[in-house]
Amino acid sequence: MCGRYALGIRASFVRHQFQEHDMPVDDAPEDEDVRQTYNFAPGNHGLVYRADVPDWGAGGRNHSSQQDDHDEDEGEIEGPQETKYKLQAMKWGLVPFWTKRNPDYGTVMRTINARDDSLAHNGGMWNTMKQKKRCIVVAQGFYEWLKKNGGKEKIPHFVKRKDGQLMCFAGLWDCVQYEGSDEKHYTYTIITTDSNKQLSFLHDRMPVILENGSDALRTWLDPKRSEWSKELQSLLKPYEGELECYPVSKEVGKVGNNSPAFIVPVASTENKNNIANFFSNAKKEAAGKEEEKEIKAEETKMSQKGAKVDHDQQEQRSTVEQSGSENNAPLPVPSPPSPKAGSKRTHKVESGEDDVPPAKAVKVEGASALASSTASPEKKMGRKTRSATNNNGTKASPVKSGDGSQRITNFFNK
Repeated sequence: MCGRYALGIRASFVRHQFQEHDMPVDDAPEDEDVRQTYNFAPGNHGLVYRADVPDWGAGGRNHSSQQDDHDEDEGEIEGPQETKYKLQAMKWGLVPFWTKRNPDYGTVMRTINARDDSLAHNGGMWNTMKQKKRCIVVAQGFYEWLKKNGGKEKIPHFVKRKDGQLMCFAGLWDCVQYEGSDEKHYTYTIITTDSNKQLSFLHDRMPVILENGSDALRTWLDPKRSEWSKELQSLLKPYEGELECYPVSKEVGKVGNNSPAFIVPVASTENKNNIANFFSNAKKEAAGKEEEKEIKAEETKMSQKGAKVDHDQQEQRSTVEQSGSENNAPLPVPSPPSPKAGSKRTHKVESGEDDVPPAKAVKVEGASALASSTASPEKKMGRKTRSATNNNGTKASPVKSGDGSQRITNFFNK
């Protein structure tokens, strides 16, 4: 985690819920400015809660002159002021402030997550953000895929708080302004940590979840703490509260699909996609084997049709299977962009770790069970997506001092 989550509610509702938990919201976007979907994927604009500080972050300004030029209109903060907090729409996939040109999609996919152990040492890509630009990413819950049969089958599961409250993921944000552009881009990443005992069967990583309205959450967002400390690092730990985790519809695996049924257990009587609900009465009345065979045949037809799932017509990205250290979520893959004259190619990662033989290329998942059985297969990908700060499919060891996120940083310096 985290490669996919749910946020199918309005920003105004989130604002009300936060205020109920003594989390002040002095400013918030309009409902239509934030994507409302039960299938939230990287690249979408999500809802972030943070202290209302300038674009250079909390504390004094110590960014490069490039960032200072971007923030000339913000002015310096003089004297102690009352801290205000805001909800803001940002794009998932952090782009650091020093980036000169819009990075390619594959590079951004590496920064949808930040490992907790990569923040433990000085330096690295996250150094400025962890000190001055901490935030909360709002969600109803997140998805993770359970691998079965040696990884041949993946079962999506939804994880939420047992008390039904919103989830507050610890995150980092940044603001970038590309060369030759007056537009500011706000982006974020979700911090991950070791999985707790309850979710260890599902994956060995999970997002850092802070308790709503807690002292830990206030400490994390406190703009007066503009230096990284052991206290801040200690907040990045597995969630100790109670969670619910259950299998959900496989339709959530396709980017662009959206349905409230995605966060309802497949075995629940509330889920219209649960075939048993349609035929429970018929099964009780069936006395012979012939009747049972007919019911099973009807169940097969219903499972092929499934419940109604809306598809965002503006979402043109296909979906590719992947297995990373942070999550097993199928991730969106954009159409290859047309080459631009004079554009500089993105720095290539060292070979060996990303190269995937054609025989092991990932498969593109269909929009539904019926579609996957009839549609012609899409081209297989030759590379698999890596997570934000890890280089292979195995669980990474803690980052050594001086190592940080140098490889990712190199991408954004291009």
